[in-house]
Amino acid sequence: METPDYQAYFRGYAAAYERSLGASVDSAAIRSFFAESFVSAGVNGQVMAGVNDDSFEKTLQQGYAFYKAIGTKGMKVERVEADALYENHDRVRVYYRAAYRKKDGSSLEIPFEVLYLLQRRATGPKIFAFIAGDEMGLYRQYGLINDKGEAA
Repeated sequence: METPDYQAYFRGYAAAYERSLGASVDSAAIRSFFAESFVSAGVNGQVMAGVNDDSFEKTLQQGYAFYKAIGTKGMKVERVEADALYENHDRVRVYYRAAYRKKDGSSLEIPFEVLYLLQRRATGPKIFAFIAGDEMGLYRQYGLINDKGEAA
């Protein structure tokens, strides 16, 4: 199976993310990027297993409510690096830049990256795992949240 155009794939993901910052979360679009089950890991040692079902949709609703509360306005893909891992499986590192409007009205952009593991399928690639950096630490560093993890 050919290597997918991951640049286009993740630009589509970022577009769904941005739509979800509007009046309603585009849960169907976000869920379409993920496999039936997936794993997420963070730099602080947490590992979580997820299922792409109604509970994931509820998690997305809560997550985007938080992103809106801290002033998230958009997310763009800056660069994508893909490597084949094994037959029909790829490692993709995506470099993003997210835009925020702080409570004082000032604008802020934060670069970050996420490492994804994807499975190539006849219907298109699906994310089955991802590793993200310290998202909450970045939000604290830039004054978007307080020490309790609430919008600042």
